[in-house]
This record gives sequence, C-alpha cells and structure tokens, in this order.
Amino acid sequence: MTSEQRLTRVFVELADTLVDEFDALDFLSTLTERSVELLGADAAGVILIDAHDVMHVVASTSDRAQLLELFELQNDEGPCLDCLQTGHAVVNVGAEASRARWPHFTAALAEVGFQSAHAIPLRLRDSVVGAMNLFCVADSRLSEDHVAIGQALADIATIGLLQERAVRQSGLIAEQLQSALDSRVLIEQAKGVVMASSGVDIDRAFQLLRDYSRRHNLAVRETARQVIDRVLTMERLARE
Repeated sequence: MTSEQRLTRVFVELADTLVDEFDALDFLSTLTERSVELLGADAAGVILIDAHDVMHVVASTSDRAQLLELFELQNDEGPCLDCLQTGHAVVNVGAEASRARWPHFTAALAEVGFQSAHAIPLRLRDSVVGAMNLFCVADSRLSEDHVAIGQALADIATIGLLQERAVRQSGLIAEQLQSALDSRVLIEQAKGVVMASSGVDIDRAFQLLRDYSRRHNLAVRETARQVIDRVLTMERLARE
C-alpha cells in the first residue's frame, strides 16, 4: 500500500465516525494511533479543554505519553500548552531550544525515553478545543508535509468533537467534551481491574478493552462498565 493510499484510508476511517452518538474517546484514540503511524512519531496523546477552561488528558497511545501530558498540565510547561495558548503548531523546536524553553518538561521527556516532542492544535477557525502531542524517541523533525497531514487529522478530530449539532446547540461542545472525560474515568477504572486480574500492563489492558469493543460493536465505555460491574469476565475478555 502506498503512503497516499494509507493516508486516504485513514481519512475515510476517521470520517466514518462523524455520526450522531459517536464514541469520542475511541475516536480520539484512533486519531492518536493513526497519527503515530503516518507522522513517524513513537507515541501521541490528546489534551482537551472542558467548558470551564480546564485542561484534561483524554487519549494517549501509551502510558509514557499519558504521564508526559499529565506532567505538562501539572507543571504548566511544555509544547502542548504553548500550542493551546497560541492556536498554532509547535514543532521542530530542537533539543537545545527545548531545554531552554521547557527545562522541566525536557528533563521528564528524556527520563521516559523520548528526545523530541511536537504539538498540533485541535481548532476550528478561532476556537481551540485541544491539542495533540507527538513524542519521538529520536530528536526528530517533522517535514512540512507531515505538519500539514497532522493538522488535517487534527482538524477532522475537531469537527468530530463539535459535529453538526454544535451549530444548533452551543451547549453540545461541553457535552461532547464531558462525555469523553466521563468515559476516560470509566476506562481508567476498568484498566485497573484488567491489570489486577490478568497481570498485563496498562497499555495491553486498554488494547484488550478496545479489541473486545470493536469485535462486539460496543462503545469502549460500555465494555469498561461491564468489566467494572463484573458482567464481563477476564477469561471472556482475553479469550475472545
């Protein structure tokens, strides 16, 4: 498959989710996974702003990415925060400039095995609803084409969050974001149950939940609720 064909398939995959009652968290998880594949990054994550202007880590491809995004929020420092403030992509800063600009974040980045980070805004016109972080093991630069592709993916994600109903009901933006945050709480609890019961790591626990959800055409939050309520056993989750 050529890179153009792969890119087209990803856009179709994301566009297919732009329907009523779509699973925002699963949608954003797909966004991060496909961004890693297409942009040459090693991990990715998304931070969203809720109705009260509070930032939350909502989706990530790995536990390391999630920890770094939480570090950014707790220490008020990092490319994603600059991206959220300006509404513009923060890419290709370089190792030396990164240490000068975000000393604590850069140290945390290296501590978990990454050397570079980039951030791309989730925006619609002048409205910025979040940002996507890209983390790289090497001191990597994004080409102009990669930045353009990353922004296009982020734009689709923004449309997916706001949807056409946001035009009719301004309160839906907060509703969609809150739905993603509520789902995240359920899923984090379910990941803990899976880890404790099966002895797998946190990334594998989430993958088991997503795989089961897709096979049975369920929202990930519904699978998580079944795990928490012990309706879905670990044997069935792993076996299927």
